[in-house]
Amino acid sequence: MTPSTLNTSTSLAGVYGLTPEWDDTDRLIDGVRAAARGGMRVLQLRRKLVTPEQRRAQALALRDETLKLGVLFIINDDWRLALDVGADGVHLGRDDGDIAAARAAGPHLRIGATCYNELPRAQAALAAGADHLAFGAVFGSPTKPAAVHAPLSLFAQARALPGAAHVPLVAIGGITPDNAAQVTAAGADALAVISALFDSADIEATARRLHQAFSAQPVGSAGAVPAATTSAISPALPPIL
Repeated sequence: MTPSTLNTSTSLAGVYGLTPEWDDTDRLIDGVRAAARGGMRVLQLRRKLVTPEQRRAQALALRDETLKLGVLFIINDDWRLALDVGADGVHLGRDDGDIAAARAAGPHLRIGATCYNELPRAQAALAAGADHLAFGAVFGSPTKPAAVHAPLSLFAQARALPGAAHVPLVAIGGITPDNAAQVTAAGADALAVISALFDSADIEATARRLHQAFSAQPVGSAGAVPAATTSAISPALPPIL
């Protein structure tokens, strides 16, 4: 898929949903639609327990849906799959491949790097070509109960790194509507959420509550990756006030 199909002007900020381990693609798309109605602006396909064929099939379905919704679409772990399906970006962890190689293969890709609680890793990721940084777990996480703790003070420290003034900072780990405002107040541009969002009885309402955590905070300190085309956020999404 060519870069002309990408959401290239949309800022990576706000509610950032990560897919649950749902095999039913129709159910997953329904959940994504509900989350987008509530204000989710970024979606990451994070499927660890499926075959490559199943993962690609869901990636294609979600790429089509996120384009309709005006939601950024990120692939976890696999920049080759991201390029294959025309995703907006890829997110790479410690063992997910070389950031520089991903940047060379996909100059237009938004590349996120998991930095855990390590500022030197964040600085190295920026130098290698990453354009957004994720820190966590900021709270205890049911998805990764053994994850290292990243204190909220880390976001101000990360913002002060050379070259990070306009880089989106993503918080992950145990984020809920009840603690989301603490995270945005600390300086996070995006809240990455799995369980609290997709396991909730009302996905749309939960997304809306998470989205409200940005109301008093300046969001979008980082611009979009430069590219040739633009795509607007769906007008159905509530604005960040």
